[in-house]
Amino acid sequence: MRVEALVTEAGLESPPFDLRVFDSVDSPADPLALTHLREGVADSDLAAPPVVLPDFHLKGDKEMPSSIAVATQDTIRPTFTSASLNCGMALIALDLERPRPAAIRDFYNRVRERYPYPPTYRRDLTPDEVVRCAADGARFAAQRFDVDPAELGQVEEGGHIDLEPYGGRERVRRELPWSVVQLSRIRFGTIGPSNHFIEFQEVEEVLDSEAADLLGLERGQVTLQYHGGGGSLPGELGLLFGRRKRYPRPVRIQMAVQKPLYHFGRARSIEQFKLRKALYFSTDFPPVERSGPEGERLMLANGMAMNYGFAFRLSAYASLCAIVRESFGAAGSRLVVDSPHNSIYEEWVDGGTAIVHRHNACRVYPPSATPDHPIFRKIGRPLLVPGTDRTSSYVCVPGDEAHRSLYSAPHGAGKNVERFLGGGLSGPSPSGGVTLGFDYSGAGPIEVPHLDDRGVDDVVDVLADHGIASPVVRLRPLAVLS
Repeated sequence: MRVEALVTEAGLESPPFDLRVFDSVDSPADPLALTHLREGVADSDLAAPPVVLPDFHLKGDKEMPSSIAVATQDTIRPTFTSASLNCGMALIALDLERPRPAAIRDFYNRVRERYPYPPTYRRDLTPDEVVRCAADGARFAAQRFDVDPAELGQVEEGGHIDLEPYGGRERVRRELPWSVVQLSRIRFGTIGPSNHFIEFQEVEEVLDSEAADLLGLERGQVTLQYHGGGGSLPGELGLLFGRRKRYPRPVRIQMAVQKPLYHFGRARSIEQFKLRKALYFSTDFPPVERSGPEGERLMLANGMAMNYGFAFRLSAYASLCAIVRESFGAAGSRLVVDSPHNSIYEEWVDGGTAIVHRHNACRVYPPSATPDHPIFRKIGRPLLVPGTDRTSSYVCVPGDEAHRSLYSAPHGAGKNVERFLGGGLSGPSPSGGVTLGFDYSGAGPIEVPHLDDRGVDDVVDVLADHGIASPVVRLRPLAVLS
């Protein structure tokens, strides 16, 4: 770990907070992205040093770099994470032999039928069900889509953020704008292209036999990993609470009407009107005081977004399991883990409560954080560290020093794989192998040759060397829809 001084524009050090940088000699953290992070947190009420994780990089349409965790004492800073909370990944263990290409093609054809792209305007939920998603999270989805309630234990926080402290379901019903409810009825559970994917994998190597046995993973096991967003509701709520860099014209038009109605139409005084104007209509995106009414309102919105995202992805899990049975006649499937990587949580940090913002970073739950779970209380909640469709991916478990990274780990190694390849540090896999690549047009598949694992291994090595997480199994990609 490197410690980088946090500096102000005047060039003065601002102790005691430095950046905690977890990187490697072969893949040092990008200096431009580090500068951007320093400037972004310079005036923050930091509760601990901001954390830079492996696979750290800057995206042009995001306010802050990817693969970070930032804890503040008394304010909520939505720009420290994505506008769309609860984008996440999940892993399903399947009880079937390595599938044949024809069966894989049938599976992906069925996925495209269920979740076409470009998406349709099919209404998947009623207005009341949208409210229940936002209030009850994955608990609603388990009932609605016939998922065994026991599987909710594999979802982070059981797939439910308690909103009773903020007024519960009735306040959710009052707070959600009509337009947000209507948009959230459609495209429910959709995964879609871009960096989202549905990938068949095979456990090629077991690195921690005890943890693998507890998770029900063994050599030759077929798994299905998917990366999906949190749906329409999180993105809509995120934009209601401030203008973001990614702000296309159709969204600007929508928000020009919706935002003033949402914030000013419910203001109860001139002072509240002025405060909301300053907070949510400024390009500066000022922090929101956690202890005030606007902080309560924002935490309610964050909770609704997280809950809807949990329900959204559990719906996708139910659909994918049903399609697996249709295409392969599989005897069974199990959810190994579901974990978001854009989140805002209140957590205990260095002896006090803090607001922890993670951007493309997963929360790490050591065994002590899951005392009631029959498996996770022994090994902690498993973590997914995907590579790409050309490299291996890993399932990991928390390490003993995860507190050093604010209990955070990167959500993948895709940028690191790209860096290694571009820098000549990585090349074709010495053992060969290809991934069958499918897309939403229905063309293909194309055979995508594998790379070596140096890029993803570099990320896993950094996590292991610093006691953040250790690998349990290595997964080799077989086929992907993206």
